[in-house]
Amino acid sequence: MNNGSSTMDFILLGFSEWPQLERIISVLVLIFYVVILVGNTMIILVSNLDPKLHTPMYFFLSNLSFLDLCYTNSVIPQMLVNLWGPDKSITHLRCMMQASIALDLGATECLLLAVMAYDRYAAVCQPLHYTVIMHPQLCNKMVITSWLSAVGCSLSISLLTFSLPRCGHQKVDNFFCEILDLIKTACAYSKVLEVVVLALSVVFLLVPLSAILISYGVITRTVMRIKSATRWRKLLNTCGSHLTVVTLFYGALMSMYMKPQNNSMQNEGKFIALVYMILIPSLNPLIYSLRNKDVKNAVKKILCVKIWSEKL
Repeated sequence: MNNGSSTMDFILLGFSEWPQLERIISVLVLIFYVVILVGNTMIILVSNLDPKLHTPMYFFLSNLSFLDLCYTNSVIPQMLVNLWGPDKSITHLRCMMQASIALDLGATECLLLAVMAYDRYAAVCQPLHYTVIMHPQLCNKMVITSWLSAVGCSLSISLLTFSLPRCGHQKVDNFFCEILDLIKTACAYSKVLEVVVLALSVVFLLVPLSAILISYGVITRTVMRIKSATRWRKLLNTCGSHLTVVTLFYGALMSMYMKPQNNSMQNEGKFIALVYMILIPSLNPLIYSLRNKDVKNAVKKILCVKIWSEKL
């Protein structure tokens, strides 16, 4: 620990075992960071500026993009500072905020993806009643519930984690303040914390995943009855993007958390977490825009209006 750092500071070891890789990783992270900022900002702007995209699907998508922006901005700037300089420390307060925000936004994304799956179910299985089922008030309530319900849970876990005695163990074997790695630095076992983490993992991981699987099970059954090739393609375009994002998101989460928690797997976990943090938020806008003509047309329209206004 540096002489100028507080005794309460944490040391993020990150990729310090491979100093020759730190510069390469920092360049890659910076490139993906720019892609995340541009791509997700574009999705938010397009969804709000084009009247044709004022639908529940794009309302949820813009919230997902905003969530990705919040998540990356809470972690990547500090990560780049630590990668570029010799100082790997992070203050106790900043570490607590980073852990709480990451936990909160991860849980919120699970709920948002479940809400989007329900939206796809309503669009495919109840097309005639879709506008009645997914009315704006319900959409707002579902989004607000998704954002707020995870706040109290993430704060409770974070407070319990940071209240544990550490006996001078301030080194975190990761590139950001991840809650499981922080629990490992404690020198005391907390049964309460273990039960809380297990219960909330079921609520925010397994319950939304079950809802998504049920929704797509019903959608699949409905689609199997359709004989029209045109409608098949339309349904695949409607659900394919969301299903791709769900697969990437839950695949990364399971790789991170459903593996043996031992030192031999720690380095592998760092790279999986890195992929989860920079790859998925950068792919979300590409997946939705490349597979969706409405988004591409809206982007072209906005760019054409901007170019025309500049010429005038």
